[in-house]
Amino acid sequence: MNELKAAFFDLDGVIFDTEPQYTVFWGGECRRYHPEVPGLEHKIKGQTLDQIYGQWFAGPLTGEREAITRRLNEFERQMDYNYVEGLPPLLAELRRHGVRLAVVTSSNRAKMEAVCAKHPEFEGLFDAVLTSEDFAESKPSPDCYLTAAARFGCQPDSCVVFEDSLNGLRSGRAAKMRVVGLATTLQVSVIQPLSDVQIADYTDFRYEDLTELFKK
Repeated sequence: MNELKAAFFDLDGVIFDTEPQYTVFWGGECRRYHPEVPGLEHKIKGQTLDQIYGQWFAGPLTGEREAITRRLNEFERQMDYNYVEGLPPLLAELRRHGVRLAVVTSSNRAKMEAVCAKHPEFEGLFDAVLTSEDFAESKPSPDCYLTAAARFGCQPDSCVVFEDSLNGLRSGRAAKMRVVGLATTLQVSVIQPLSDVQIADYTDFRYEDLTELFKK
């Protein structure tokens, strides 16, 4: 039986319940630039900024990226970063059992500075924080999670990934790791095919629940 040695957490929708706030931001930007696509802010959920720009802000809109990024950075500095319910106790429990913990996010270091300004204790909750600058390829490539496993000297089959987006879930699957799906951004029926277990938050989720995944 494989043993749980490391747990990797995406940021938005997994550590912090920020997705509703991003929906507000992107709702404004999408209405500004793509009024012909109602509800576009919901279609781009879970995509990285590069993916959003590549699909929706290319060609004639390429020149608008700088202004959008500037507004996004300012928005993120003002955001509320509320932990997903039950996360801090779970992190403490995992650490007591010797599980290594890492943030693995497609967000950049500037975003992490905004997070740490609101939560000075944040980095102390994890053994490592890996951002987009640390990876050669974005999710759904497994590169980010394989990089995190290598950082800890762990094999992929001893690691578990916590994700909420389709690209993130696919990344964890491609890395050959156990995957816990958070139904904070998408419905359970959407994330179920790409995850081993689905949870709404961490309130009733414990170390023992994770070890059960490694018995399968």
